[in-house]
Amino acid sequence: MVKLAFGSCGDSFSATSVRAYVAEFIATLLFVFAGVGSAIAYGKLTDDGALDPAGLVAIAIAHAFALFVGVAIAANISGGHPGAPLTPAVTFGLAVGGHITILTGIFYWVAQLLGSTAACFLLKFVTHGKAIPTHGVAAGMNEFEGVVMEIVITFALVYTTQVLNSCTSQLIQKSLDV
Repeated sequence: MVKLAFGSCGDSFSATSVRAYVAEFIATLLFVFAGVGSAIAYGKLTDDGALDPAGLVAIAIAHAFALFVGVAIAANISGGHPGAPLTPAVTFGLAVGGHITILTGIFYWVAQLLGSTAACFLLKFVTHGKAIPTHGVAAGMNEFEGVVMEIVITFALVYTTQVLNSCTSQLIQKSLDV
């Protein structure tokens, strides 16, 4: 069910909100730095060789750990949402689900974009300009199939976050009723 609320400047610029945006910036910076950094490191270790299954798994695990750390850092600060946004898709889902306001979502997006941009600049600096790897769809897949895969995976991420937020809200309500 869509529960959109625009929000107010007072709420979106409170000290708590600004702290949440800073936490989102830092968490996104660390997530992108570690995740993309692992792909750069793989390229460096293999002299920019082809990505093999073991390398793909290593990069995926690095992204998973980086996401876990980012969520752990920001969850209690970013409005107490389990699975603090960290991605524009999750932020959009939280806004549509009524967990955050549209205005707060916009500020989260700004923090996420600035955090990821800062991470890429830091990676350029610490790797002496090493190119950031780009990835495409797997051999035998076309672009449409790749888009469908992205939609399904993004849906799973956003749905999981929505379920966690609903469960957490219900647990909090039950504890208040006691």
